[in-house]
Amino acid sequence: MESRKQIASEKKRCNSHNCAQAVLHTYADIAGIDEATSMNVACAFGGGMGNMQGTCGSLVGAGLVLGLVNKDKVKAMRQMREVMNRFQERNGATQCKLLKGIGTKQMLRECPDCVADSCEFLEEQLAKIGKF
Repeated sequence: MESRKQIASEKKRCNSHNCAQAVLHTYADIAGIDEATSMNVACAFGGGMGNMQGTCGSLVGAGLVLGLVNKDKVKAMRQMREVMNRFQERNGATQCKLLKGIGTKQMLRECPDCVADSCEFLEEQLAKIGKF
């Protein structure tokens, strides 16, 4: 299956989705939910978890996909930890506030690129369990 990270990134770039929605909506079929449900489930995670500049919404979206696919807390948490570790290594942070440079005036990564990174690492985890 072809990578979907560019599709998800474009959803964020054109501002039709928040970061969590861009990820979950792009993988809704794999997660076993319809697209409208994916938009509603992830609507509160824009701007870093409720617009509070916490954990990057793209990571939240990846976590939602992993939970829906695995239906197993331990497996989903282990895979999410791997996604977050890879994201941290590449970008230097997992918090929206730090990624956007709020308070530091040094942007680490733009939102569409964060979405692409989360999707890349999500796809790696989905491939490990034969879902991608």
